[in-house]
Amino acid sequence: QVQLVESGGGLVQPGGSLRLSCAASGSIFSIATMGWYRQAPGKQRDLVARISSGGSTNYADSVKGRFTISRDNAKNTVYLQMNSLKPEDTAVYYCNTFPRLGDWGQGTQVTVSS
Repeated sequence: QVQLVESGGGLVQPGGSLRLSCAASGSIFSIATMGWYRQAPGKQRDLVARISSGGSTNYADSVKGRFTISRDNAKNTVYLQMNSLKPEDTAVYYCNTFPRLGDWGQGTQVTVSS
């Protein structure tokens, strides 16, 4: 069982940056592909980025070139650096394994607005 705690969200102006963190507990973290997902109001939860245990990354087209996912296996933490933020990036952001194995955490709210 993986337990996840997301943090780092907030209110930011368009063009700004945020760095999200996800602290994970559980022995599978170091071998699991981890993903960042987001859910905007009234929309489904979508995967925006994922990173394999070896560091290979993959991004949704909507965030490619702006977001960077990384991980620190020694700290059981996965990060999402978000640059050039747009209003359409506004959502609750969650991390989980990919494919999802564990329960969702509480997420962290990201609001991009002037």
